This record gives sequence, C-alpha cells and structure tokens, in this order.
Amino acid sequence: MYYFVYGLLYVFSLLPLRVLYLFSDLASFMLCRVMKYRRPIILANLAIAFPEKTQEERDRIAKQFYLNFTDTFIESIKMISMSRKNAEKRSEGDYEYINELIDKGYNIHIMAGHQFNWEFANLVYALYLKAPFVGIYMPVNNAIIDRIFFKMRSRYGTIMISAKDFRNKMHKVFNQQYILALAADQNPGNPSGAYWLNFFGKPAPFVTGPGKGAVKNNTAVLYVGFKKVKRGHYSFKIVPIAENGADYTPQQLTVLYKNALEDAIRRDPANYLWSHRRWRHEWKEGYEEIIRE
Repeated sequence: MYYFVYGLLYVFSLLPLRVLYLFSDLASFMLCRVMKYRRPIILANLAIAFPEKTQEERDRIAKQFYLNFTDTFIESIKMISMSRKNAEKRSEGDYEYINELIDKGYNIHIMAGHQFNWEFANLVYALYLKAPFVGIYMPVNNAIIDRIFFKMRSRYGTIMISAKDFRNKMHKVFNQQYILALAADQNPGNPSGAYWLNFFGKPAPFVTGPGKGAVKNNTAVLYVGFKKVKRGHYSFKIVPIAENGADYTPQQLTVLYKNALEDAIRRDPANYLWSHRRWRHEWKEGYEEIIRE
C-alpha cells in the first residue's frame, strides 16, 4: 500500500506548482467556507492574540491562514519530487551565521515555531550547513503518510528523529558536532511541569526540554523565523538568543524564545498555525508558577 500511495503522490507532485496551487485554492475555499475546519478554534486563538483588531480584520487573517495552510500541504507534496536547484531557488536564509558558529566549535539548538512553511526548512537547511542538521518531529498517525513525509524531509541530508524516539537516539546526535532543530511551541504532555509564560498576554505552557538541553550542553541557541515572501518562496531569518546556553537558566532561554516567536507572529499574523490549540491547557493551582518576564 505504501508504494501505491507514494507512487500516486509522486506523479501528482510532477505537476507545475502553478497547477498545484489551483488545488490549494479549492481546498482553502472548502476548508474556510464550506467545512469551516476548526474555524471556532482559529477565531478564538486570533481573538486572544489580537484583541485590538476588529472582527473583520481577524476574519481576513483567518482567510489568509487557510490559504497558507493548504499551500503548505500542496508544497509538501511537491517536495517529493522537487529538484535541489528548485528548492534552493525558492528559499533563502542567513546560513552564514550558523556556519560561523560551527567553525567556532559550537553545537547549536534552533528553536522554531509552527510557521509556514516549516517543511521547506526541514528540506533545505541541510544543504547549506557544515554540521549534521537534525530535525525533531512528531510522527503522523497514519503510518504510510508518516513514512512518505520522513522520506521527503530527509531527501537532502536532514537527519529526522521522532520526538517519541529521541531518548533512544540522542546519544548518536551528541557524540559529534550537531545542529538540533525543533518546534518549541508544542503543547507539553504534562502541563503541570511545563514552563508557564504569558503568550500574547494569556498563560500558555511551554515544553522544558529545549531550554534544559541548551543549558546542559552549553549550546548556542537561535530562533529561526519563517517568512512567506510569495507563494512557493520563503525566507528564514535568524534571531540570536544566546551564544552560550549555560550562561542562562532554561526558563530565561524559553522566555527569550517566546518573545522572538511572538514578535515574528505579530509581523505576519496569517503565517502561524492558528488551528493548533496553543491555549488548550489552563493554568491551575499546583502547577509551576507563571514566569513573569
């Protein structure tokens, strides 16, 4: 069954992006106007993040979000067969700064967020960097789709490790110089032990692992924001957080990351995964105290 599904998607991916975007336009319309996919969640999230905006303004952000969302899915399928030359043409980033840190002997933690299109970053970053680029990902529930995405993401050398299997494989990562990338805005499995921060003014739990790992291993810490320049073209911008992670506490690094993510979202509101329930958990008595940054 895997080869059948992969074959279908591969053939579909051979279509020009200008044709594939017609499917994205249709899917966006269906999700937004007909199915209203997670629309209450999306609008509730936008109301929390942007209370100063009118409902009409938030509706426009939501509409653009749906298109960015479906574009990401279509572009991900295109990446199954996308040539290296085409991938390089469609993405740009300040990779030199990372390579300078590598030349100085640093290991690096990249803390990103769920901005579109993170799949481009998974695909192309390994092309430009001087050390192994390791991406941590959450597996897709469907085993066939998960296998296809794994193959697509690792085409150009990215080392993909499942978050569920990281403990078993992390020794292979840390025994050489490395660059570790993960979306640090995941909801933690145990909110009671999370770092609680005011994200857009409302408490939200943040995973503790990225900050603790950076301090323990004294890595350089970077935030990388994604900007959609136009359809199919993305720019990756580095915001340095710390050159020596051990000079900070894990909580401080998490706050600095959160601030960088929030700033990036404010500058491009529709380019964030608003269907993700970032405020799913409510802070309760007995949880770690909310960090007042």
